[in-house]
Amino acid sequence: MNKIDPGLGINRRYLHDEVADRIRALIQSGEMEPKARVNEGELTERFGISRTPLREAIKILATEGHLELLPNRGARVASLSQVEIEEMMEVIAGLEATAADLACRTVTEDEVAAIQADHDAMVAMWKASDEAGYFRLNRQIHEAIMAASRNATLSGIYRSLSGRIQRSRYSAHQTPEQWTRAIEEHERMVELLRGRDGPALSHLMREHIRGKKPVIAANFGDAAAELPADAAG
Repeated sequence: MNKIDPGLGINRRYLHDEVADRIRALIQSGEMEPKARVNEGELTERFGISRTPLREAIKILATEGHLELLPNRGARVASLSQVEIEEMMEVIAGLEATAADLACRTVTEDEVAAIQADHDAMVAMWKASDEAGYFRLNRQIHEAIMAASRNATLSGIYRSLSGRIQRSRYSAHQTPEQWTRAIEEHERMVELLRGRDGPALSHLMREHIRGKKPVIAANFGDAAAELPADAAG
């Protein structure tokens, strides 16, 4: 998905899709939180559009699972149950594990170097206790490995699914122990990618993603238990 400033005016050529992109960006950034009602009047004024294209965009996002339609009450940002989170994270873990295996066959030295650079910058953010910078680079690393798989079908499914939990996955507060474990796992990822060890990287990636389940569940208000030390991202 192209990066779009939600506050800019909208080109009317592909209005429904563009409006959907803007709202999707607001959801993924956290500006529109789970269970928040969609304020049609506010959005039409913000985007400079009528309610017709907005409602078409809402239908698109409801089909994708980003919004829930409420009978005679408009729409709200979708929330996820504990079961849905478990199921979704298992699928994402499988997708990233597959991408890791494929990437080890196709990744270039330049791509490995770029991922290493992002990892080094992420470590610097960790040492500076800069959570926003840390999670931005964390996300870039995961997306770079996905891109290195050279599989457009896999990447498309991944983008569609991970977008629903993107903010939760890359924005949760971490304990020092959680951060340390995540850094160690990322260091191992880069080593395995450089060594083109697909099976080992695939296994590590699957377990790494599974460790995020409690973080995401807590963000959606479905987990009251303390997060384990392996859930940093």
